Amino acid sequence: MGRTHGCPRVLIVGAGLAGTATAIRLLRFARRPLEIVLLERRPDYRSAGVAYHREGNPWDHVFNIQAGRMSVFREDVLDFVRWANVEADRREWPARWARHEFAEQGPAPRRIFQDYLIDRLAEARREACPGVVLVEADGEAVDMEVRPTGVGVTVCRLSASGPGAGQGPHPCLLFAEHVVLATGLELREPPFASEVLTHPSFVRNPYSAAGVRKLVALPSEASVAIVGSVLSAYDSAGLLLRQGHTGRIHLVSRTGTMFRTYPADHEHGVLPLPCPRALLEPYRNRAEFVARVRSAWETACSTVARDHPGVHPAVIAERVAKAWEPYLPEAIERIPSAELRRLLDEFGTAIAAYRVGAVEYTMGVIERAMDPVAGPVRLVVGAVERITSAESGRLVVSVASAERRHTIEADLVVSNFGREWDYSRVGRPLWRNLLRRGIAVPHRRTGRGLEVDEHGTLLGPGGEPAGPVSAVGALREGDEFVRNGRTGAFAFNLASIKNQSIAVAARVVARLELREDGPAEDPRQFRGDVGDLAEEAVRGGFEEAVMLEVRRLATRTRRERELLDSRVDACIRSVDGRPAFPGNASSRDRLMRVAVNRAAVARLTDVSVTPRQLRRQLGIADAEEAGA
Repeated sequence: MGRTHGCPRVLIVGAGLAGTATAIRLLRFARRPLEIVLLERRPDYRSAGVAYHREGNPWDHVFNIQAGRMSVFREDVLDFVRWANVEADRREWPARWARHEFAEQGPAPRRIFQDYLIDRLAEARREACPGVVLVEADGEAVDMEVRPTGVGVTVCRLSASGPGAGQGPHPCLLFAEHVVLATGLELREPPFASEVLTHPSFVRNPYSAAGVRKLVALPSEASVAIVGSVLSAYDSAGLLLRQGHTGRIHLVSRTGTMFRTYPADHEHGVLPLPCPRALLEPYRNRAEFVARVRSAWETACSTVARDHPGVHPAVIAERVAKAWEPYLPEAIERIPSAELRRLLDEFGTAIAAYRVGAVEYTMGVIERAMDPVAGPVRLVVGAVERITSAESGRLVVSVASAERRHTIEADLVVSNFGREWDYSRVGRPLWRNLLRRGIAVPHRRTGRGLEVDEHGTLLGPGGEPAGPVSAVGALREGDEFVRNGRTGAFAFNLASIKNQSIAVAARVVARLELREDGPAEDPRQFRGDVGDLAEEAVRGGFEEAVMLEVRRLATRTRRERELLDSRVDACIRSVDGRPAFPGNASSRDRLMRVAVNRAAVARLTDVSVTPRQLRRQLGIADAEEAGA
């Protein structure tokens, strides 16, 4: 694949949600010629990933959260809802959705999110600055080598469309000044199902076309066992129930955890709860710590119920979990790594259930079907030890709990998606090679995801940046947990990806611009200088520049971004009282621009407020929001 006019190249490995969101931000943020290559090994996952691709998501699979929280832009809260109501092509939608008026608190089918991301990516491409181009390529990255000026990436089965594109059947080497890894969720092989992985009555991936076909074709009276009781299990059970399934459906859960149903008028909120001091005491042992956390949790929930009567009981747990996030990193520091991993393994599902619920569209059909008298759904508490095939052709699921062992014989067994978070166990060539080369290191404290710095740059075995390689999404699960207190799926879901895509894209663009403009030295040497400039600059002028930069980063049209860009530059040049800096004035201005950009990114990614509150704080809310 040839370069586009010799301009710098950023290669994004993975074109699902995380990769597409990052590409959109790069297309918006870049002010000079740049080639963005968006590489995807599975064409059906492009702008979708496992969670949203059409073949694996029938129309009854809806978002777990409300449609109003699904905008890919944190600074534009209702963008997805507006798109679904005004811009979406509904000609091939089923009647019940084709006539549907989407609301902020209501449901929406997951499969339409792929069209939304495709449209927003196309818009960003049209509105990019001259010379900023997007190449969409199919192929699998299998190896990387960090070089002095960038990264060489070995790609198999490469084919591409767009400027500079090419194709070929043999492995080829792509060079990029920066690589962004956005490879999404990895599938874990369940050890309890090793004997039945190829059995026709076993569904390993319910979000695959083959898995959906088996569920849809199943006779209504058939018995089903679904391993897991989290949100993906509800998708499978809900699909069966909505098509009139009457046979027994067993939800097999190790912990017995069930998710809560969001109230119809639920709106995400952030409560200013005090720091739970009990969490910051020295770690003594697991039993003492769990008891201490449980007591603090119950006190916090009681406080919310008493002091915030407007909070619906169903979402009190979510409010407390969100309010505790800023304090969790300090508490986690006190827990030994081995103990931390045990706690995550034991309580991971419960943490996820406290942090997020599901819309009534999903949960209502499940809850009604769990009626103890007439409902076909039964919750089975225990760990699946083994799945074997019976002489009848059915499958036998062996379940063990603290009290008993028992078996379930089923016509179909559906395994919960079961993501693999330990990258030392992922079998794909890319991860084997990245770990072998020391470009990627499994997260030491949690074993979940990879070691990255505060900007998402991969760290090597010695804790130093491994090269110009960044990560977005699931790869940062462990780091998000210990650094930002993001628990459960919130460590790698849409909310985190929105912020990560902003920060990574802005940092990549700033580093490329510094390298093009100025000294040949490593831009990392300017970290202290950038901070000093921001601290010592006259606050009035700096603040004005930051707010203009916020608006530039949040603007979709090229014309308005260019106008704001000029105003930011003029504002920076007008700042008086700046400290002397070695070199000429243009170097000083460039570094001031980096400081302004970093401050603007920090404002846009502030998770201490809701997106709606953020818009008001940043002065980008419309009249209706500003008056709310």
